[in-house]
Amino acid sequence: MSNSADSAAEPDEHRRYARHLRALAAVSADDETTLVTEILRDPDQAMAQSAVARHIDDRARQLLADQRFGGWAHTMTGVIGERDFLIRRLTEWTLLAAIAQDKPWSAAQVIAASDWFQRKAVEILTSPALLGLLAGQGRTRRVRTAASQRLRH
Repeated sequence: MSNSADSAAEPDEHRRYARHLRALAAVSADDETTLVTEILRDPDQAMAQSAVARHIDDRARQLLADQRFGGWAHTMTGVIGERDFLIRRLTEWTLLAAIAQDKPWSAAQVIAASDWFQRKAVEILTSPALLGLLAGQGRTRRVRTAASQRLRH
C-alpha cells in the first residue's frame, strides 16, 4: 500500500513547470527576455522549453495583429537561441502574424508549414486566399475540411 504523502507528492519538475508558467503569465514586457532566459537555463530542458513554447503561443496570440509583433519576435529569436522546436514555433507564429496583418506571404510557406501551423491558421485566420489554399492543398483531411467549412461560413 502506498503512503498517501508519497502519492500526493508532486515531482520537482512539475512544481518548477507550474511556477514557470505562473511567472510567464504575469511577466511584464520589460522583464520578459530576462525571465525567458532564466527559464531556459533550467537543467530540465524539455520542461523549460515546454514552458517557453506555451508562453510563445500565449504571447504571439495576444500580439498577432499588433504591429509590435515583429519586434517581439525578433527579441525572442535572440533569447531562444538554437533550440529547434522553439525556433520553428516562433517562425510559424511570425507567418501567422504576416497573414493576419496582410503582409506578404507565399503559398509555398503555408504548404511547407507544420500540421500544427495549418490547423492553427484555419482556426484563427480569416484570409479567403489562405483558407482557399488550405481547403485545396492542406496536408491533412482535417485541415482541408475545416478550411472548406470556414470558407462557406
